[in-house]
Amino acid sequence: MILSDKTINRMLEEKTLVIEPVTKEQIQPASVDIRLGNTFSVVDDSPSGVITLGSEIKYKTITTDTYLILPGQFVLATTMEYFELPDNLTAFVEGRSSLGRMGLFIQNAGWVDPGFKGEITLELYNANRCAIELKSGRRVGQLVFALMDDHAENPYSGKYQGQKGATGSRVFMDSDK
Repeated sequence: MILSDKTINRMLEEKTLVIEPVTKEQIQPASVDIRLGNTFSVVDDSPSGVITLGSEIKYKTITTDTYLILPGQFVLATTMEYFELPDNLTAFVEGRSSLGRMGLFIQNAGWVDPGFKGEITLELYNANRCAIELKSGRRVGQLVFALMDDHAENPYSGKYQGQKGATGSRVFMDSDK
């Protein structure tokens, strides 16, 4: 079941769902607008020019209120908001259509697990032939919350729990190497 604005507001008041900071204008009929934070990360050049799944990837991270994403560039960014989901609630991350029409693809794994705590890292890609100026605090997407049929037996406690800022891949930590 997708949560309504009424339920989202109630859960925020009860603190069973935490979104900080959040304004009443961000609460939509069936979602919450997410805003762009101020940290951006790009993959650092590796000596071999190859990224492997088994090795830690190095990133260059900057903090700025304005970021110019070049044509064909891929960059990690973060939400301005910090989230704490209860263990019976999940969320879908959706990019804004208005930005997609500019050629800016906003994605992450598309899913926030029950029990997740932290800022959400977004993967941004500029498919346009022009650079796009990004501004911290601007709406970039929305979270759509879905109530689960029961509480998760094993709420999220993975390698991204508590993340803040544009967090790079930690795939090298996977147990299935």
